[in-house]
Amino acid sequence: MIDNDLLPSIKIYRMIISILIILMSSGLLLIFEVNGRIITSTLIFQLLLVIIISILFIMFPKKDSGRFRAAIILFMSGYFFFMYLQFADRFASLLMISYLPVIPVLFLHTKLFYITLVSNITITISIFIYFMMSDSGSTLVYTYMDYAGVVINFVGSQIILLFLFLLFKKKMKDQERYYVQMKEDEKLRTTGQLAAAVAHEIRNPITVVKGFIQLHEGDKEIPEHIKKHYHLMLDQLQDAETVISNFLSLAKPAETKTEIVSVNPALHTVMDLLNTYALFDTIHIELEIEDDYEIQCNILEFKQLFVNLLKNAIEASHHGDTIIIKVTGNHDTVKIVIIDSGSGMNQEQLEQIGTPFYSLKARGTGIGLMICFNIVQKYEGTINFSSEEGKGTEVTVTFPVVNA
Repeated sequence: MIDNDLLPSIKIYRMIISILIILMSSGLLLIFEVNGRIITSTLIFQLLLVIIISILFIMFPKKDSGRFRAAIILFMSGYFFFMYLQFADRFASLLMISYLPVIPVLFLHTKLFYITLVSNITITISIFIYFMMSDSGSTLVYTYMDYAGVVINFVGSQIILLFLFLLFKKKMKDQERYYVQMKEDEKLRTTGQLAAAVAHEIRNPITVVKGFIQLHEGDKEIPEHIKKHYHLMLDQLQDAETVISNFLSLAKPAETKTEIVSVNPALHTVMDLLNTYALFDTIHIELEIEDDYEIQCNILEFKQLFVNLLKNAIEASHHGDTIIIKVTGNHDTVKIVIIDSGSGMNQEQLEQIGTPFYSLKARGTGIGLMICFNIVQKYEGTINFSSEEGKGTEVTVTFPVVNA
């Protein structure tokens, strides 16, 4: 089925197709009258083309596919070239085939556009050359009168169409990036509102329960074997408080002082924190850095960001794997890439990254990555994930560089 977003509305689509069919049918009737109402083989061929094209356009909203689109373009091209050869002495005929590559643009199909553009140029120039050499311009009267001008204008029109298509494609990509950014912003707003509600409703009761447990823990009359359960309960309550604190950091980010942070020593500090954790599974962490770069941020948040990302990479890796941290940059940005060869993610899992409560870990909440997104956005950076299931994940973080 076709994505309805490709069409303004099904009513407008049907109206446009109806007008197109009426125009093609009117052309048939006009030729029929001009020929003295004699049914010729060319008229029958044109009628078949009109019928096939009409059926394809009528069925398109329900039967959309790559092959269906290709069929529409093929038969429309056949119709346009047929009309061009029928009325080669008229400028309008040449104009029709000049704008043939516009049809794939309506389908938002890049591959079909390039195929149509190249085919259109090749076939049209071949027709020009063939008839100019075979009948000295008796068929292509208009072209023969100004052969060089017609060829230059035709090729120029195709170049202009290519330029407009590239602009259109860039605009679509910009809109897509803007839409993705809006979705991310909406995630952050939703999480912030939810965090405030959760913190308010849950944190106070947990504090009360924790206080009573600590009170009973100090009671000498309670046997030690029972107090062991108190320790377990306090640990679990502490975990709950940590999750709630993470929520609060999303809802009401604390005011932090920024400073100039050197990326190289800061990343070495993160590696020192997690090297022992990684070595439990004999996982090695390697840092590849071209040069030291400086960025403006809060050092604690920088460490929190990369501790979260590196910890995720360690937990996704297999026994004996190596995690690589690559740092490259230029005068404007520094790019920090964390590469693991762990379990990886599929496309559906990639799209869910950063969503509240979504985690691939058994006891995960998804809040850690939400905090990562918040930190990166706060300092005008970017964070991107690429992954393939069973082959590993690559996380790319960029920050603006502080220019001396």
